[in-house]
Amino acid sequence: MTYVIAEPCIDTKDRSCVDVCPVDCIHESDRMLVIDPEECIDCGACEPECPVEAIFPEDAVPVKWEPFVKINYAYSEGMESVDKLVAERIEASPPEQTS
Repeated sequence: MTYVIAEPCIDTKDRSCVDVCPVDCIHESDRMLVIDPEECIDCGACEPECPVEAIFPEDAVPVKWEPFVKINYAYSEGMESVDKLVAERIEASPPEQTS
């Protein structure tokens, strides 16, 4: 199992999670951060650091954000793939606004 970064990270990219990751598995795309599932060691250090609560264990991603599992896994295909999937997701369902 790996951790997944979901929709609340879009256009936020706080990077607090990057600072605590012991294996540097969190990477920055154009609009959000993603976790490389091949590098993630499932330590969970990133999850409590996220100020927008965008990080979930893969098996606990809320149903409304399940497409983000595929987005994080797309990292292995290159950032262009991640950026394309994020753009498609935004076009299909604009990110929720937080106050």
